[in-house]
Amino acid sequence: MEMNEYQLENIKRVLSTIKEDSPFYSKKYADVDVSVVKDQKSFEKLPFTDKADLREAYPLGLAAVPEEKIVRIHSSSGTTGTPVIIPYTRQDIDDWALMFERCYRMAGITEKDRLQVTPGYGLWTAGIGFQTGSERLGALTLPMGPGNTEKQIRFMKDFQTTVLCSTSSYALLLSEEIKKMGIGKELALKKGIIGSERWGDKMRKRIAGELGVELYDIYGLTEIYGPGIGISCDYDNGIHLWNDYIYFEIINPKTGKVLPDGEEGELVITTLRKEGAPLIRYRTHDITRIIPGRCPCGSEYPRIDIIMGRTDDMVKVKGVNMYPAQFEEVLSEVEGTESEYQVMIDHLYGKDILTLYFETGMPEDSWKSLEDKVCARFKTLVGATINPKAVHIGDLPRSEKKTSRIFDNRY
Repeated sequence: MEMNEYQLENIKRVLSTIKEDSPFYSKKYADVDVSVVKDQKSFEKLPFTDKADLREAYPLGLAAVPEEKIVRIHSSSGTTGTPVIIPYTRQDIDDWALMFERCYRMAGITEKDRLQVTPGYGLWTAGIGFQTGSERLGALTLPMGPGNTEKQIRFMKDFQTTVLCSTSSYALLLSEEIKKMGIGKELALKKGIIGSERWGDKMRKRIAGELGVELYDIYGLTEIYGPGIGISCDYDNGIHLWNDYIYFEIINPKTGKVLPDGEEGELVITTLRKEGAPLIRYRTHDITRIIPGRCPCGSEYPRIDIIMGRTDDMVKVKGVNMYPAQFEEVLSEVEGTESEYQVMIDHLYGKDILTLYFETGMPEDSWKSLEDKVCARFKTLVGATINPKAVHIGDLPRSEKKTSRIFDNRY
């Protein structure tokens, strides 16, 4: 991705004061001469910033403004270790809401819609991000938060909700409950804005089919505002990122080398206008690629592909690297399997054993044949032999937030 003049000028502006304004970057860039950054090539010589660095800045070491300008903090998801605290100024919050409004408008959502927000609130960025963007758009907003599925569905029906904002896991759970209750025709749902976790094509088709909605992938992370820094369009061929607020690169996660457009690697983001906690070359650990060329939708905003997984989601079994997207791809190609799966990795009798549990609506007398097909397809696509196990639809756990699907029990 070629850096444009606007991005370069904003990066130079941020760098000109970053060591004075930010205790974090004052320490990180102690031996870095930021004044040498004159173009994209010199920018790419700056060191990366990682989540481990941000933890060391706890509680407010990331702040690049006086404390009186900080109006809110958020913390990235995760329950272990030192939290990553991201401070926001009033301008940051306004910018974030503006980007979120753009997302809604790209999805064809207007002030006449009614949005039901089911992601979590609190220190997590999701719920409040969806809400402020919706309010800026001028739509009627139902800030439900997660859980209480019975009440969620009642409000969908009574308020004639037209847009569901959700994780893919909770959207699936809601779609299954609505189907069970047989009230789909009583709802007014038209669109779903789905974020916070990756999801496969089979799961997408199932949710869209059962809810009767168009689905859009929304992207973001707490360290870089939160969800809303990009979204898919009607053509569903990548996620448009708002490159007037962020500059992004794709790197080889092992070498750090910047990769050409079209090559898969790790997404790295630099904020261009963030005041509270500007980040330079932040490693997201999300695996994707820049999609070359202009989208058929006509938008000038560049695209990344859907997130394949995370570098820290990768598991190595029998010498083979595996990502969640590969399990989803296998199941999407075997007829008779459903989208939900769970992976258990164990070390027994001196060797690694990977068991892939997958749901199916097929009769039990066909399960052995189905398992054989999954095993063969996985061997072809990924290059490893697994132990596939079919289970009934609904047997695997559902979540109101994010669903954990890969469990490595070897350590």
